[in-house]
Amino acid sequence: MLQVGLSLPRAPRGAAGSFPTELDGDSGGGDGTGTVQAVLGSSPVAIVITPEADTWHIDSSSCPGCGQFVDWDRLPDAEPQADLPGDILSRPPKELKKLAREGCWAASRTLRAAAYHQLSQRVACRLVTPDAHVYRDVAGRLFGRHSVSSHPLPEFLSGCSLPTYCLNMAGVTALKKILICIGNLFPDITYSPVLPSLVALLLHYSEDEAQCFENISRLIASNAPNTIYVDQSFLAHQASCMTFGDLANKHCPAAHKLIASTSENVFEVYSQWLSWLFHDLPFSYAIRVFDVFLLEGQKVLYRIALALLKQYRLSVTLAEQEGTDAKAELQAFVQNISEHVPVDKLLDRAFGIRLFSRKEIWLLQMANRKALMERGITMVQSRQSFHLAVDIQNFSSSIVSAQEMRIIWSWIPERFSLFPPLLLFSTSEDGCSLQRFYSCCEGYEPTVLLLQTAEGEVCGAFLSSDWSERKKSGVTSGFFGTGECFVFTVRPEMERYEWVFIKKPELAKAVPRSRQRSPSPAPASPLSSSPDGCGASSNRLAVPAPQRKGRLSPFLAIRHFLLPSKTASMFMSGSREGIIIGGGGGQALSLDANLLWGRTEHCETFDNPPLCQENFKVQLLEVWAFQNT
Repeated sequence: MLQVGLSLPRAPRGAAGSFPTELDGDSGGGDGTGTVQAVLGSSPVAIVITPEADTWHIDSSSCPGCGQFVDWDRLPDAEPQADLPGDILSRPPKELKKLAREGCWAASRTLRAAAYHQLSQRVACRLVTPDAHVYRDVAGRLFGRHSVSSHPLPEFLSGCSLPTYCLNMAGVTALKKILICIGNLFPDITYSPVLPSLVALLLHYSEDEAQCFENISRLIASNAPNTIYVDQSFLAHQASCMTFGDLANKHCPAAHKLIASTSENVFEVYSQWLSWLFHDLPFSYAIRVFDVFLLEGQKVLYRIALALLKQYRLSVTLAEQEGTDAKAELQAFVQNISEHVPVDKLLDRAFGIRLFSRKEIWLLQMANRKALMERGITMVQSRQSFHLAVDIQNFSSSIVSAQEMRIIWSWIPERFSLFPPLLLFSTSEDGCSLQRFYSCCEGYEPTVLLLQTAEGEVCGAFLSSDWSERKKSGVTSGFFGTGECFVFTVRPEMERYEWVFIKKPELAKAVPRSRQRSPSPAPASPLSSSPDGCGASSNRLAVPAPQRKGRLSPFLAIRHFLLPSKTASMFMSGSREGIIIGGGGGQALSLDANLLWGRTEHCETFDNPPLCQENFKVQLLEVWAFQNT
């Protein structure tokens, strides 16, 4: 890539030093930043010309002490100082986590600086990780000991903003030097928009550039199990955004419904979730987020972003949201968060959100990565936009409208909703045959079942597993599926009912690896009055056979949990007599062998009301899959 570095006079003290943005087709924007297009071979190459205000100089002979990277006049409030016990950082991890959540580090700038350094040093990382000595050597070679030179920022920051969080000019220069050295020493990083913010926040509490570089390097090189600090590729970044979308779908249904009803591309809105935390939040909020992030990793970021989403829903109505840009509205809301909720209350709400285990979230993230790779995204992929898979113009169903299907698609896990819907089975075309139903649906995972009753009511289910799984249970034909299954209504009202443990994860404990459990309970026949059809021999739920070696365990597989009841995960079941979806105290949905008559009741698995009239005649039934092309 051709780049032009201009050596111009130093910008005035306190200038933000923002990263220049490209102006397509404009060689001289109003802010003085421009882009010209050069052609090398057949590919256009962007050459960024930096204006005087954005030009920066590196003087490696200057190494200010802790706090001198900060423009104190631009900080909103002076930090309070307090006398704290000298041994506070030697306390057990659980107590440190509690102290960080309560804002203890904010009581003393010295304490926060010591905490950041010590906690970074405790991060488990790769054996060969660059440290302060390496930084001084590389910075000396790159920038010269007493010379002034200009260098382009690393390519992994292409298109990314550069928040400076009230750093002075020396701080902005140090920030850019550190990012350039990261690009030099971590060549595998191809995309990491959050890195500038993390480095800028660390600089506030670092003795010098070298200490800041060493601490951020440990976060980059972390190899702690199931723990992520910094996404380092477009693939990883997009997988994190998809994972947040999945969590928002499950934990913020009201906000998700609001965004889905007003935005054509829900994923594009959720793709900004990290920017909310480390770009849009004011410094006094962002630094409190960083306090807990160092101890808890990415999981705590999901929690805080979900709390922001919940607060946003409380602050706006559907009428106010009509016709607005949800992405821009959310950004403005986060930037002005102090008008809505104080930082302590926001964090309290975040810690009150009960997410699944770090390992379970990691499994979801890995599944999202796999789906992106199937879509053609690679580790070295540059930025790429995604669009909602449901094409409103071309979608056609005999049961639901394109707009209704778009809402249903927004409920589906992100890794599947990347792909457009594919009709597998329809009673209007394939007839009312259960065997035909199975033959058309086997080999596809997951699927969406839609049915319309003779009374015009519409309901359905998202089913996470292949219907061929029913054959693995033998004659008893037990239940199968995962906690991603859910049932829903479309008409007269749209509502979704998920696995009961998504809303109450504290009811299920993580299962120890050595713990073995008994086979799944067998379902009753469809439309029977005894839906459980299982004895009292076991009070723990059964699980399918262990996964083959080297294959990732599914997200929300029931073998990951110790469930309090044997009816808590009756997701789906099929036999020659019919199909059942949801069990325990009743069946959420059951259909007979002719696919003509059905029944719906409250069930313990989804804690749903009847989805339509309890006994109904099937007018139409469709099954949709996900077209992976």
